[in-house]
Amino acid sequence: MAERHIELRAAQASDVAALKQVLRDTFEGTWLPHITPASARRYAEQDIGNRYVDRSWQGFVVAEVDGEVAGLLHRRGDFIEALHVRASHQGWGIGRRLLSHAEQAMAAEGFAQARLETDTFNVPAQTLYKAVGYVEKDRYPDDEWDSGFTTILFEKKFGGPMS
Repeated sequence: MAERHIELRAAQASDVAALKQVLRDTFEGTWLPHITPASARRYAEQDIGNRYVDRSWQGFVVAEVDGEVAGLLHRRGDFIEALHVRASHQGWGIGRRLLSHAEQAMAAEGFAQARLETDTFNVPAQTLYKAVGYVEKDRYPDDEWDSGFTTILFEKKFGGPMS
């Protein structure tokens, strides 16, 4: 298989529709099978994904493959708020590249670690995070989805043997 060229760059206003599509795809493929019908209705009625993009896209890093937005990452300080890769592009190393990019920026800004969360049902995300050196630090109820999920907090220290 030919190696794919993955370009990471800051999001632009012209990316907003594609960013919303990435979130829609990952919501439908990752979250929707696990959340309650009431949570799914609330997500749609409150337009949560689209409002998040409208509010925060200026802070996103985009992964682009052959001119197509294939993934995104959003962080605040040392916390990764969102990491999404379209199902059609998973397994291409995009998530790893986005994480590495964010970690380098965090370290350059003087942060000692990166932190992020996922839920217990999202085994592929947990596998990726552990593979690149993240360690589980805590578990707590997920109040975002009101679906009885458990959130896992992961952390990766910089400058140690796993960075």
